[in-house]
Amino acid sequence: MNILVIGGGGREHAIVWKLSRSSHNVKLWCAPGNGGISRLAECVDIKPMEFDKIVSFAKTQKTDLVVVAPDDPLAAGLVDLLEANGIPAFGPCKDAARLEGSKAFAKDFMKKYKIPTADYRVFDNPKDALDYLDDCSFPVVVKADGLALGKGVIIAEDKTTAVDAVESMMEKKSFGEAGKKIVIEEFLTGREVTVLAFTDGTTLLPMVSSQDHKRVYDNDKGLNTGGMGTFAPSKFYDEETEKLCYETIFLPTLEGLKKEGIKYKGVLYFGLILTEKGPYVLEYNARFGDPETQVVLPLLKNDLSDVFMAVRNESLSDVILEWEDKYCVCVVLASGGYPGSYKTGYEIQGLDRYENSEDILLFHAGTKRMDEKFMTAGGRVLGVTAKGRSMEEAREKAYEAVKHIRFTDMHYRTDIGIKNE
Repeated sequence: MNILVIGGGGREHAIVWKLSRSSHNVKLWCAPGNGGISRLAECVDIKPMEFDKIVSFAKTQKTDLVVVAPDDPLAAGLVDLLEANGIPAFGPCKDAARLEGSKAFAKDFMKKYKIPTADYRVFDNPKDALDYLDDCSFPVVVKADGLALGKGVIIAEDKTTAVDAVESMMEKKSFGEAGKKIVIEEFLTGREVTVLAFTDGTTLLPMVSSQDHKRVYDNDKGLNTGGMGTFAPSKFYDEETEKLCYETIFLPTLEGLKKEGIKYKGVLYFGLILTEKGPYVLEYNARFGDPETQVVLPLLKNDLSDVFMAVRNESLSDVILEWEDKYCVCVVLASGGYPGSYKTGYEIQGLDRYENSEDILLFHAGTKRMDEKFMTAGGRVLGVTAKGRSMEEAREKAYEAVKHIRFTDMHYRTDIGIKNE
């Protein structure tokens, strides 16, 4: 079975790692991949947005499946192009990926199909947005409409911060075209939980819950990042909450997509907040979350290639997902200065210690391999992931592993997993 994975971060390393453990004879490529992925798959020097090169490579190698993992190529229609060329692909089509690609579309969709979400307004010019802030109660949440690498969301505690956010997004174009249109919504309080789900457009199978840590510093201080760590499962997402989410959010989302004439096939990410009034949707993503994938896939017992093919072939109803009765914690090691400016090219030491470990997994996000050395090559460098029989055991294992890994200006949070308490 020939599989090409598109992307080169920690999420893609987790996907490649899981696929490499398949019971089938799987040949893996990753475009472009990274240092860690190169040990499991053949890395191809093709960027995720180089569609013609991807199609050509997939045809030449006679791939049985192309897994499109990042948001940008999904939103731009890579899956549509692959399928149009007779190449089987895993991931939602361009139309379906609008759930992530446009926050305005997602909010209007939820409103139309009565899926619980925060009250909101959409603006396409800064004057109207600034006028609206005159009558707002604070805090509010200001969101860039388009894709912004997970950073286009500002929680504004006061009017001054909200005005700065609107001007930054719409006038200074800090997120480029993503901020051409914005959403301003009410601020909800509660526990944030992520639930990823496989769906083939008819059947939807949720995965174990997880919780992400977005802020760069301990105690949720500092700027938003792509994610500084995560853990699974969340003790706050109990059976009763799961049932409520399935009935009021997951199924209505699937049914709404059907009514819109959209066949959603891939992974659907539900960013939830558990409020006093019940669960609400904060956001949808149209793919595996990063770094949530790094704690969810290690707990999955199923052969991931079988699940991917069931989604693509619309036979997901034949699949029963099975999970290890364990906990998983991932601590992200980042370059000093991230998510602002940072330097790369530093040697990473201490990785060999965990090469053959079953409970300690090192998922590379921003690394490159030079001979037998690994060098830093991004803001988020590594996801140090550990499994344990309890959350505390998993957390202790993860941080013990972190002690043995070093690179210049390495930065990480020391409180990953604390939110579960």
